Parts: sequence; structure tokens; C-alpha cells
Amino acid sequence: MRPRKAWLLVLLLALAQLLAAASAEGPDEDSSKKEDAIEEEDEEEEDDEDEDDGDDLEVKEENGVSVLNDANFDNFVADKDTVLLEFYAPWCGHCKQFAPEYEKIATTLRENDPPIAVAKIDATSESALASRFDVSGYPTIKILKKGQAVDYEGSRTQEEIVAKVKEISQPNWTPPPEVTLVLTKDNFDEVVNDSGIILVEFYAPWCGHCKKLAPEYEKAAKELSKHSPPIPLAKVDATTETDLAKRFDVSGYPTLKIFRKGKPFDYNGPREKYGIVDYMIEQSGPPSKQILALKQVQEFLKDGDDVIIIGVFKAESDPAYQQYQDAANHLREDYKFHHTFHTEIAKFLKVSPGKLVIMQPEKFQSKYEPKSHVMDIQDSTESSAIKEHVLRHTLPLVGHRKSSNEAKRYSRRPLVVVYYGVDFSFDYRVATQFWRNKVLEVAKDFPEYTFAVADEDDFATEVKDLGLSESGEEVNAAILDEGGHRFAMEPDDFDADTLRAFVSAFKKGKLKPVIKSQPVPKNNKGPVKVVVGKTFDSIVMDPKKDVLIEFYAPWCGHCKQLEPVYTALGKKYKGHKNLVIAKMDATANDVTNARYKVEGFPTIYFSPSGDKKNPIKFEDGNRDLEHLSKFIEEHATELSRAREEL
Repeated sequence: MRPRKAWLLVLLLALAQLLAAASAEGPDEDSSKKEDAIEEEDEEEEDDEDEDDGDDLEVKEENGVSVLNDANFDNFVADKDTVLLEFYAPWCGHCKQFAPEYEKIATTLRENDPPIAVAKIDATSESALASRFDVSGYPTIKILKKGQAVDYEGSRTQEEIVAKVKEISQPNWTPPPEVTLVLTKDNFDEVVNDSGIILVEFYAPWCGHCKKLAPEYEKAAKELSKHSPPIPLAKVDATTETDLAKRFDVSGYPTLKIFRKGKPFDYNGPREKYGIVDYMIEQSGPPSKQILALKQVQEFLKDGDDVIIIGVFKAESDPAYQQYQDAANHLREDYKFHHTFHTEIAKFLKVSPGKLVIMQPEKFQSKYEPKSHVMDIQDSTESSAIKEHVLRHTLPLVGHRKSSNEAKRYSRRPLVVVYYGVDFSFDYRVATQFWRNKVLEVAKDFPEYTFAVADEDDFATEVKDLGLSESGEEVNAAILDEGGHRFAMEPDDFDADTLRAFVSAFKKGKLKPVIKSQPVPKNNKGPVKVVVGKTFDSIVMDPKKDVLIEFYAPWCGHCKQLEPVYTALGKKYKGHKNLVIAKMDATANDVTNARYKVEGFPTIYFSPSGDKKNPIKFEDGNRDLEHLSKFIEEHATELSRAREEL
């Protein structure tokens, strides 16, 4: 049996060797096939990529309309004198409605001699082109003439669009002159002094905000030139007309001012066509409305919600009336002015002609303050004195602070705010006045402070930031001071005594402010220092150092775009021990100084050493390394070249 077993063993070993050899050859062949297949796939992918590139450059047509994108646009328009463009959004109802009409336009213009190209761009996917042509709505129609875009502002009908395109396609066509007047030192006074009202823009040619405003400003100028009477718009290049810029305190661009017979007034309106038009039409009217009946005054007192300002005069020819109108023009955006020539109303107000009367609606009157504040207006009374009288008496002893009036009425500090369910409607007025009366008892003793009640729901975020949203109390109170600090009253049963103790403690400097703040960074040695609410005073307000501070929001696209530039800026100046480049998330931290106003993102200030109360805002639209560096070099008090020791 042993020889047989040995023979079987030899046979098995031989078979195993054969199988091993076969398996060794098999993978090589399979591997070779796989490599060939991969090479073929790579070649196919390269071909696909080439085809994709070709697809992007290829101009397709849909019902006679060329479809353009970021890749093929410039090639398509390069050799064409005139091109009609439509920027659309696939989801836009107006675009869908306009599509058949646009296709008819394409057919008509193709038959023109010579043919005129008609194209469309999906502005939602071709973002570079949409940005390049300032597309902000759909559909937007533009006519390209020798590469320059001309806005189409007519109706979206075949007849009107074709006529306009054919007009622009003529060889001798030139753009119409600007309606916006160009002012220089040679013609400024003549034009402005002769205008009942005129809007003037002071701009810089390099300013990004000015460039963005320019087309809207010109459109508004065209629209207002048709108004009866016309309202002119003008512009001044403040970089060349430096004397004019200095004369009107122009420190940023663009600066817009309204002039009435040569007298300047700040423009605080919108910066797009229709907003400018509506605002200027409103501004062109009289600043004060005439009261014809006593009933109007009685309604103001009974149902009003804001200060009542009435000038009483003999007639429009009264010099005092003209002074009143001038003062009203300065404050017309913030207050409603009225005037009357009726003796019955003068008798009701217990005044004679030539008087300015300021009153509060009945709900804001109290035994601690006069029912009216009267000013005698003489021929010689300056409008500035009238303005001062109005501003001094427009607030009651304890008013109603609302989200709609806090910026214009309650900007003065210190401000004592009492939060609860404020509702002056008939059903809730008694309860509202119950708590307000307790505030009045304290307010009369602190005339140097402004007092107000505020609805806790309207200011829910503010109440939460003060740490009072979970206080469990029906009424809460806080003080907002001049430096941007906030002080919360400890939750307690609210009455006049607890409020008085709180205000007295603030006056004596015994309160600690509430500061919304992220944690203080443990390691803050990077090129850009991180500032939080708790470190704002120690870093930004350090009197020995110049500080460039950027206030940003994590979600802000412009802030994200600025980040690498700002980091490079920090690295560039890292060796200068007297200069700090810093940033702060203004959505998560309190800016504890009111001088540093953050109204948009990013906002950048230069805080000079030794003058922290007068920060300089970066207004240049070019937020690149060169312009930010120039801004620093212009304002730095001392750029030390000595590097800090590590």
C-alpha cells in the first residue's frame, strides 16, 4: 500500500503545479485586458471633456433664438454690430409669457438687411454674464451696440422692441446725451441757485458704489425730467472738483445732497431708479401740510401716535412762515409738519399768529409736563433755532419706543427702557398706562435721561440679549448708554421704587454692563486678531495702538470674498507693533462703542491711537490689498518698522 500512496502523492503535487501555472498566466491576461479597457475609458473621458468644451462654445438655437452662456458669449458678439439680448430665469412667469413674442422678434430681425442677431441668456446659471450686465430682475432686455450695452426700457411688444433695435442698428446711431447734468466750479452755483430743487451726486470715478449707482441715477434723471415741473439731477466729480467737495463736507462716495434754491439738505432716500424718483417727487412738495379745520387738530390729539407740530401764521406771505418752511425742510424726513392760517384753530391752541406749537397726543400727556411748548417766530428768527425747539420737545416724558421709530426718535443716550406688553388700543390702554405711570414717577426726577416704554415682543431679540427673556417678570427694564453699553435691571417686582434704585445705581456708576460675547480666544497670535464682545475695549479701544477692525457676518458673501485679502493684509503689517489688524463677528458679539456703527457687512473702521472716539470708516468700494493698505498708510499715526520680539 505504501508505493501506491507515494504514487498518488506525486500525482497530486504535479496537478497542483499545473493549476498554479495556469492561475499565474490567467491574471496577467486579465490585467492586460483591464489596462486596455482603462486606457480606452480614459480616451473616451478625454473625448467627452473635449466634447463638453465644444458644447459650451457651440451656440445652439431654440426657435430662432441663439442660446448664449459664459463660455461662448464673447465669441458670438465679437463680430456683430448689434445684438438683442434677453436675460431670463427659467422659473419666471413674465419670461415664460414673453417667450413666444421674443421668438417672433427673432424671426423678424433675422429677415432684416443685414440680419440682426437675437439671443437669450439664463441669468440663473450664467452668473458671470448676469453680474457683468447688472441684471437684477427678469426678464431684462438689453441691446448690444458695438459691444456696449444699451438698456431697453420700453414695453415688451414685438413692434416696439423691433423698432428700437432697428433704430440702434443704424450706422450713424449714437447714444443720446446724458440727462444727468455735469457740474463744475464754473457752473455749480448758477445751476443750483436757480433750481427750486435739485439732487446732486458727489462721486469718485474709481468708486464701486458710484459705478453701481450710475445707471440707476441716469434712469431716474430721465424719469424726473418728464415730471411737471421737471426735477433735475446732477453730478460732481469730487476728485477733480475738490473745492466743491470740501465746501459741502464730502468725505465718502457717493454723497448725495438735495439743494433748494442753493441751500443743501442731506439725501437719505433709496438708490435705485424708482426709489429715487418717488423720494424726489415727495421732497419737491411743501414740507408742511395746511390744516383747514379744527377737527383735524382734535383728531391728532385724540388718536395720534406721534408729536404734533403746528405753525400758526397770518398768511403765506408772513416772513415767519417762510422761516418755518425752511426749518421744516431740514427735518421733513423725521417729522410731520403742519401749519394753519385759521383764527379758530389759533384760538383753540391759545396762541396768536407767528407761533410754533408742539404738543403730544392725549395718551402721552401727563401732570408732570406742560400740554404744549410754544415758540414765538419773528422775522429775524433763524431756522436753526426753530429746528432746535422742535428737536428739544418732540419726545414726551415717557414715550413709546417702537422698531419703526427707535432710530429717529430714540437715538439719544442714556435711554431707560421698560419692557412689557405695551398696547395703547382701547381694550388694553388702561393696563399699558398703569405701568407707564410708574415710569413717569421716576422719569420726572431724571430729566437728563430719555425714558420710554417698549413692547417686549417687538424687542424680543434685545430682551434676549439683555438676559431678560427668561426673567419670569411681567415688566423688565434696561439702560442703554452713550458708549453702546447695556445694563439690565435685576428681575424683581416692578414698581417706581425699584426702577428709581436701578437708575440711581447707573448714575453712580455701580452697574456692570451686559455684553453679548463669544468666548475669548485662547490663542490670538495670528496675523488678524479676533475681537469678541468682552475684548472690544481692550483691543480696539487701546489708546496706544492704531487698529483696523472689520465687522463681518459668517453668512456674508462679500465677507468670505474679503477673508483671504484681509489675512494677507494682516501678514503684511504683522511686524508693526503699534498697528493691529482685527476682525469681529458682529452677529455674535456686541460692539460696545456707539461710534462704530455697523449697518452692513463687511464694515471696516480705522481706529487711530489717541483718538478712539473718531473712527474713520473705509468707504472705498475696492476692498483689495492695495486700497486697504493705502487706507492704513493714510491714517496710521505711527507705522513702527521695529518688529515685535517673538
